[in-house]
Amino acid sequence: MAVLRAGTCALPWAGRFLASSRSSWKLASCKPALTATIARPRCFATAASEPTPGKPYYVTTPIFYVNAAPHVGHLYTMVIADVLKRWRALLGETDAQLLTGTDEHGMKIQQAALAEGMETQALCDRNYKKFEDLAKAADLDYNYFIRTTEPAHKEAVQYFWEMLQHRGFIYTAKHEGWYSVSDETFYPQSQVHKSLDPETGHTRMVSAETGKEVEWSSETNYHFRLSAFQERLLDLYKTGFITPTNYTTNIVKSVSEGLQDLSISRPSERLTWGIPVPGDDTQTIYVWVDALVNYLTKAGYPFAPGQGARLGWPADVHVVGKDIVRFHCVYWPALLMALDLPLPRNVLVHGHWTLNREKMSKSTGNVVNPFFAIHRFGVDTMRFFLINQGELAGDADYDNAYIIRDYEKVLQKGLGNLATRTIGCAKKEFRTYIVNGAQGRLPSPTSADTDYEVQLRELPTKVANHMNSLNPRAALQEIRAIIELSNKYFHNTAPWQNPGETQRVIYNVTETIRMSGILLQPFMPTKSKEILDMFQVHPQRRSFASAEYGSDPSYGEDTKKKALFPPLPFRFDNE
Repeated sequence: MAVLRAGTCALPWAGRFLASSRSSWKLASCKPALTATIARPRCFATAASEPTPGKPYYVTTPIFYVNAAPHVGHLYTMVIADVLKRWRALLGETDAQLLTGTDEHGMKIQQAALAEGMETQALCDRNYKKFEDLAKAADLDYNYFIRTTEPAHKEAVQYFWEMLQHRGFIYTAKHEGWYSVSDETFYPQSQVHKSLDPETGHTRMVSAETGKEVEWSSETNYHFRLSAFQERLLDLYKTGFITPTNYTTNIVKSVSEGLQDLSISRPSERLTWGIPVPGDDTQTIYVWVDALVNYLTKAGYPFAPGQGARLGWPADVHVVGKDIVRFHCVYWPALLMALDLPLPRNVLVHGHWTLNREKMSKSTGNVVNPFFAIHRFGVDTMRFFLINQGELAGDADYDNAYIIRDYEKVLQKGLGNLATRTIGCAKKEFRTYIVNGAQGRLPSPTSADTDYEVQLRELPTKVANHMNSLNPRAALQEIRAIIELSNKYFHNTAPWQNPGETQRVIYNVTETIRMSGILLQPFMPTKSKEILDMFQVHPQRRSFASAEYGSDPSYGEDTKKKALFPPLPFRFDNE
């Protein structure tokens, strides 16, 4: 196997960058070190807790494999990330960044193209569009859609590799183990077991974690000294790096039991579809090293001195499914530590969606087509349902009946009905009631008014606390709770019987709709705009700062009733 020569760099641009930006750092040999320990101690970056001045907020989705069509799980991940990004914009951070994209290298892609009789690049060019189309259909406010086949990404990955090699973190060795093509990873003997394939009746070895088939592999390739970072990783997990915390327990247990060095290349005779190892065309860079670097690529890596934060690095949140926690919470921070690069501030993990309480699987056909769902229910209805019912700490069951139930109860009969009844109740005095309320000229509150106003005033803070804790579901359920409470308050006080004497009720309910419309913008951007437009809320008064009770005396001019959430056109069972 070829190795890089000492004192040389395979890529001319890498050498130029090193010469221009790291003149104070003398490189060790590019040749992989053969000793088992790191030659000298270093200060390693840890998760940042304080914002970096001038750095935009940066949130990412995973990049999605293009070997198959997107499903509702991909949509869920996208929507979570988009809600987080839009929330920061609502706070006034207009430069907040969202990255999504596709992972287009690896054995799975190579095999998918072979099965279809296509050129691998042609398959990627066709299939990535499905994910880009989904991002648009889901109304993602993304800033960049990255593809790992882009030239800039290839350069970033090869530079990243060379830096690891310069620092002595890469060496060559024979590797034997159980390899899963589907998961693109090796598993130790303790993480595989025999399983009966129900389709063929044959016994096969599978991963205990994912259930995917594994095969025995023995090959010589490059390794990353992952074992050198055990204690630093354990220290990192104490900072709240992983959200929710239930995922931290398993990671801490796994890392505490010891880390094996990571095989980070594959023989090119077996895997041709990927980024070549610099200076060694007999090896292809492991797809997960390739994929993880995408977060740096978008942020302009390799960074010029002092420029890493300009485009967002470190990422504030990586949003990932629970099946890829190990890659993002063990491999990725260790790789970054090796290069003294700032670590992501948080990894937000979510559970999976099931169908009829069974795991969704492309092989069995029980998956939900997200394009069909968006077409049938509307994008904002789907966004609301996924955040409202999706689980972070566990799995959630998908059912069309649940979507209909939530739409009718919370949106149509809840928020929509509240809006039309309030406007109808106030009639031509609607604007007067708003002015009186903002200027403190309403009738004295009853005990019911006082109790309700306390809940309403607390709403923005409650929502903000949940969002700052990376729990959009809990934030949305606070809004849902106030809408349900508002309907009960409206019903019990019966302001339609004497609107003049109960104008405080009308004002409170109207404020509920206005404040909810503002706070719902990250979750339901189109429908929230429709709500705020209906109540004539000025565009400059739609930020989080304006969600405070009684803060806007200017809205409500010439407001007319409108069916915000019309009846769904049809009902149907799961397909």
